[in-house]
Amino acid sequence: MAHYCLICGSQLQTKWIENREREFCSVCGWINYEQLKVSAGCRIELEGKLLLVQRKNPPFKETWHFPSGYVEVDEYPPHAAERETLEECGLVVSANYLAGAYFYDDDPRGSGVVLMYSATINGGELSLSDETLAVKFFMPDELPALPLAGMSALASIQDWLAEKKNG
Repeated sequence: MAHYCLICGSQLQTKWIENREREFCSVCGWINYEQLKVSAGCRIELEGKLLLVQRKNPPFKETWHFPSGYVEVDEYPPHAAERETLEECGLVVSANYLAGAYFYDDDPRGSGVVLMYSATINGGELSLSDETLAVKFFMPDELPALPLAGMSALASIQDWLAEKKNG
């Protein structure tokens, strides 16, 4: 598939630049530096249980993850986490602090980093959305049996479980 320069519209070429093969424009010199996708989500605990949503759509259809999604280009990451939580499960939350940052390279849409915020519920009502099949709070012993939405879900759940174990 051909890619085109964002500056002048010429077809991009590839060559070795800064120790990597990169696309570049031989007309104006622009170099395409691919970047990680940035996502944000909320880790919500209530009465010792952890909130997860079951994805309705590919990729990772029918698997479980925290309410999360892509950060818009002009959006502060904690606000994106709060917005995604409202969109995916109906809860109005406050993202309190960064609980973890997790790299992933197993998403067919591209590699990225998800910023997971510990959050508290301020309102709203737990509900499904166009993106979710189910929304549920899980006890720690229920989590290992769940099919999870990729390596970031597994890593963030493992961190939460470790925190519970270590107090």
